[in-house]
Amino acid sequence: MRYFRLLVLGNGISAYGSYLNMVALNVFVYDATGSALAAGLFMAVRLATSVVSGWVSGRLVSVHDRKRLMVGADVCQAVALLSLLLAPEGTRPGLLYVLAVVTGGCSTLSQVALRSSIPEIVGAEHRVRANGLLVTGRSLAMIAGFASSGVVVAELGYSAAFALDAGTFLVSATVLSLLPVRTRAATDAATPDATGGGSAKDLGAARWTARMLLGTAPLLMAMIAIRAVDGLGSSSHNVALPLYSSSLDPDHPATFISQFWATWAIGNIVAQQVIGRVTKRTGRTPGERAFALGACVMSAGFIVVFCGLPTVPAVIAALVAGAADGFTEIVYVSRLQTAPDDQRGRLFGLTASAENTGFGLGMLVSGALLETFSPLQVVAAFHGLAIALCAALLLWLVSRGRATPAPPAEEPAGRDRPSVTEGRG
Repeated sequence: MRYFRLLVLGNGISAYGSYLNMVALNVFVYDATGSALAAGLFMAVRLATSVVSGWVSGRLVSVHDRKRLMVGADVCQAVALLSLLLAPEGTRPGLLYVLAVVTGGCSTLSQVALRSSIPEIVGAEHRVRANGLLVTGRSLAMIAGFASSGVVVAELGYSAAFALDAGTFLVSATVLSLLPVRTRAATDAATPDATGGGSAKDLGAARWTARMLLGTAPLLMAMIAIRAVDGLGSSSHNVALPLYSSSLDPDHPATFISQFWATWAIGNIVAQQVIGRVTKRTGRTPGERAFALGACVMSAGFIVVFCGLPTVPAVIAALVAGAADGFTEIVYVSRLQTAPDDQRGRLFGLTASAENTGFGLGMLVSGALLETFSPLQVVAAFHGLAIALCAALLLWLVSRGRATPAPPAEEPAGRDRPSVTEGRG
């Protein structure tokens, strides 16, 4: 953990650039083209690239140096932004879609590589704490990025916003490249052979993925399915929030949005503190039942936020939703990280594709539904589906008559880890 806090700082700076980038680029696309269709197409290309990149990233992080991949992903995003900044005015509209592909693909690759590397960077016994720190850093970066994007664009212009975006990615790449961290298991030598094919271990990992998809790990697949449906729910409250906030206060529509995201971020930080203390005291990581219960609480909290409650109860509901959101993500990621190193990359690539697919599909469907239904109805429908799936998972776990043992917080460094397909409760 000695160097990990610096990595979290660099990752947080990069995440800030990503969120600033998200807002500034979407506004710039509309201003540059004057077309809402073009702006929507830009977002669609970016999301589609993220989905495809999940599958590709899983293979890349399994056979290549993950640290170099993360550094390269940051550098590529910085170069793409600077290219847009320096390009002649007439060529910028076309470059925007190239930028959408680069940012969508590289952000997913970086996420998959980092999540796959955590047990090797900090040790399996510290992975829960490390995941919590990453969740906290990203939450704070999201708030800062969304809060500052309007000011940066309005006061300094798009050029300054793009330059700042590029700078954050270069800072992240520099910090990561200088840290003496190991991102692969010491015994993992899975690299492509001279003929372009994969090693025996790599091919074995590919066959494992196929077996998993065919149903040899139904519990794990159920968790991934819930995360995909959580993506649907997340998109619904993201799309509905501006409409709901405007209905609460037409003169100051940003007020409730700011309160919501700030409180949500505080909840994430609280979750990181709580789960870190619990894990340290008990020596065990919460398992699948805790994940399902946390996801239920999270979705219920988001639904309550849109129920038209007074400000204080609504903020409390957002706090609970944020804490449950952070809790479930930490538990989920930590669970996937119990997989052996040669399987972990493809597993995180799969879940990245599932989550991005759910979020992208939800953006389209919830936007269409909000033309007819109220924000509460749309959010309740999407998050209600997630609650139903979580309840089904809980019933399944109970019907099995046992809980899967939660992975211990401390594992001897040299001990063989079980396959992720082995039973856990």
